[in-house]
Amino acid sequence: MQLFSGADRTADAALVAGLAVDDDAAAVAFVRRFQSAVFGLAVSITHDPGLAQDVSQEVFVRAWRAAGTYDVRRGSVLTWLLTITRNAAIDAMRARRPMPVDGAVLEEMITATLQVPGPEDEVVRSTERDAAVARLRALPPEQARAVVLAVIGGRTANEISVSEGIPLGTAKTRIRTGLRRVREAMEADRD
Repeated sequence: MQLFSGADRTADAALVAGLAVDDDAAAVAFVRRFQSAVFGLAVSITHDPGLAQDVSQEVFVRAWRAAGTYDVRRGSVLTWLLTITRNAAIDAMRARRPMPVDGAVLEEMITATLQVPGPEDEVVRSTERDAAVARLRALPPEQARAVVLAVIGGRTANEISVSEGIPLGTAKTRIRTGLRRVREAMEADRD
């Protein structure tokens, strides 16, 4: 089964050509034609519908700016647009990543998080923070450490792999499993 015919490709290329010359009708048709594919890919990468909407808007702006450079010989309009979408979504995810924390500060945070608090600490901490810390303490130490490094420290799985001296796959598994267990504990607390 062929999803797009030659006529579709020609019509899509005509929409891009209209976009390149600021044809309003072509721009509206272009957005209507591709908005669900762009938004769908953006959501699948960002896992955040609000961010995916922002990404989708950015994609159409980028497509409008680059419409004059589109070359039908290099691929379909959909492929071109989804490549722009992928890049914009990755850019948006990188921009949202927390800034890495200094290693010494991060070690203090990890130690403080994983230690059993004294009575004076209990007064200072909020209920929500206590619950988060309790959820982290319920994890195996290696998972808790990976989660803290990733979430608070802003470290990538690759950086955690190197700093902890473990394989990349192990780092990814520790982060993913730890976050899943924390999420499940939070959902159980809500119920």
